[in-house]
Amino acid sequence: MPMLRDIEADLKTAMKSADRPRVSTLRLLLAALKNEKIQAHRDLTEEEIEAVIRRGVKQRKDSMEQYDRGGRPDLVEAERAELEILSAYLPQELSDAEIEDAVRRIIAELSLSSRKEVGVVMKEMMARYRGRLDGRRAQETAKRLLP
Repeated sequence: MPMLRDIEADLKTAMKSADRPRVSTLRLLLAALKNEKIQAHRDLTEEEIEAVIRRGVKQRKDSMEQYDRGGRPDLVEAERAELEILSAYLPQELSDAEIEDAVRRIIAELSLSSRKEVGVVMKEMMARYRGRLDGRRAQETAKRLLP
């Protein structure tokens, strides 16, 4: 479990350097990982750890939207800082150009020709690029590229 060791080591480093936002974020992450481990009744796999981090990232994005709508830029920035800390532990997401290339390849490989087949594209995209893909952006791209 190198990812877990990395997170714990980063927490110690943040504590030594008195980086309060990083310490707080990593403590919350480690607590979420511990809760997940307790529920699973075993050590977590790298994929499960990544899934917990992704949930944290999604929660931060949702909170940012809510705070932005509520007119709280100070809280948006705090969530953005936490989001950056958590995102550092995830693999790099595909860029818009990479998503478009992948969608075009899938459409060509499967000979898709109808907008009704967006679900087929999404299923294939999620299978091939799990963990590296923003589903919303991929779906918008598939809808745009399918006639």
